[in-house]
Amino acid sequence: MGVQEPLSRMPQMRLDELLEELQARINAVRGTRDRVHSLLEAVVSVGRELDLSQVLRRIVEAAALLVDAQYAALGVIGPDGRTLSQFLTVGLTDEEIAEIGPLPAGHGILGELIRNPEPLRLTDLGAHEASYGFPAHHPPMRTFLGVPIRVRDEVFGNLYLTDKHGGVDFDAEDESVISTLSVAAGVAIDNARLYEASQRQQRWLQANAEITHSLLSGSPRLAVLGLIARRALEITGAALADVSVPVAGTDDLVVELAIGAGGETRRGLVVPVDGTLSGAAYKAGASVTTVGLGEDDRYTAGPRRFDGLGPAVAVPLGATAKDNRGVLLLARHRGEPVFTEAELEPLLAFAGQAALALELSERRSDAEHLALLEDRDRIARDLHDLAIQRLFATGMTLQSAARLVQHEGAAERVSRAVGDLDETIKIIRSTIFGLRAREEDTGPSLRARVARTVGETATTLGFPPHLSMEGLLDTDVPPQVADHVTAALTEMLSNAARHAHATRVEVALRATSDEVVLTVADNGCGIPADGRRSGLSNLEERARGVGGTLEIGRPDEGGSRLVWRAPLRQQSPPPSR
Repeated sequence: MGVQEPLSRMPQMRLDELLEELQARINAVRGTRDRVHSLLEAVVSVGRELDLSQVLRRIVEAAALLVDAQYAALGVIGPDGRTLSQFLTVGLTDEEIAEIGPLPAGHGILGELIRNPEPLRLTDLGAHEASYGFPAHHPPMRTFLGVPIRVRDEVFGNLYLTDKHGGVDFDAEDESVISTLSVAAGVAIDNARLYEASQRQQRWLQANAEITHSLLSGSPRLAVLGLIARRALEITGAALADVSVPVAGTDDLVVELAIGAGGETRRGLVVPVDGTLSGAAYKAGASVTTVGLGEDDRYTAGPRRFDGLGPAVAVPLGATAKDNRGVLLLARHRGEPVFTEAELEPLLAFAGQAALALELSERRSDAEHLALLEDRDRIARDLHDLAIQRLFATGMTLQSAARLVQHEGAAERVSRAVGDLDETIKIIRSTIFGLRAREEDTGPSLRARVARTVGETATTLGFPPHLSMEGLLDTDVPPQVADHVTAALTEMLSNAARHAHATRVEVALRATSDEVVLTVADNGCGIPADGRRSGLSNLEERARGVGGTLEIGRPDEGGSRLVWRAPLRQQSPPPSR
């Protein structure tokens, strides 16, 4: 009996082993089934999204979940094909990301997959020859799995996974699962990009139609440029959009319009052509891009107004370098995607709309000026042929009738009326001369001289002053007074540029029936009570020389306000006794 008992237990032990093996295989099949189910769920979840940023986020989250990785990341390869333009992470908090510093650019192990886009599994990533180590405050990582993501025949980016929970290594099954996910991710990314491109194209078409309608309805040039910049900013997802135009007679550009982040500080800036992104596009007559506007060593000239900005593009407003009328600059926040070729193509067409807006504005201005001159000629001809002749005939009739008037008071009134008619004829003849005067015959008008003086000061100030003019400046202001007005304006703007340290200057010139008034106000540091007054003394002396005055104001909100006045009709000196 004792010998037979062990023999009877042997089949039982073999059966237990078989049952355990069967249970293990059942568990393995169940695990595989669950994993396949999770993979299918992940594929469906990734393919459901059409927004590209959401697709990328779902891909990296699904990858971490499928292989039970503590950390996961998705790096998007930039246009240069060598570095990463985008880097999305899972497993790190915002505080940890901020402590680590700038996101990876694609060196070390991350760059290994860029150079050799094949799956890579490592037991210890620090032991690999391409490893550079980790930056400060970076959590330690040991195991590694990397798989490229292909969109059609292009390597879009890479999936990076580290530190599987439980301290075990990534195995071949993990690699197979992530490789399968990467194929589905490539399809989802392609669909999202196609959908995004179609939506963007639709928005460009709508914007072009809006701008065309604005152009044909006769909207002001600055309003059309503002519309172009606003739509370009919205469609490209940029943070800043500005339009720079050339400053006549210089190698500089002035930011005529700026919207978005830092737009207020950029508006009116004068930037050199050499050493700036806008200047490079203006000089080349072609679009120029950068991955980091604030850090690009090629564009360090001019005032720095790019804090927090990263990828940027500058597009010329013109078909060729010869007819370039300015530059449209767009910049995104630091860390956002760079501008791609797919985005540049419609943007160039959009910039052509801006160039058309400028050209139409110039042509409309020329046409309006020509119509004004023709209208002046017509008015002058009608005044000469009709009004003066009738007034002259009326005066002759009154002179003839005066001899027949016996009453002394009535005769005096008739004579006075004849004198008034003569004076009226003189005024009309003077008006006719003013209407028919041409700048090439009589020299630049006061309006033109003031506009040129203000425009030239934009370079020294660093921004264009705001100018407004009112009244009959070209006909009522005598030439000698006009000369003093121009000289006084030059002196005022020169003082503002040298001493005021202002960011805004306003110039107003107004002619009334009695005087011409020139006002220059700024928001600078004001006029110190004990400061040098040589410039102000010159202005006061010039005003007294034509019988005028100079008023010096210090507004409560700061800055200064100078009001220079001169009478239009010079007073005769008092007779000597």
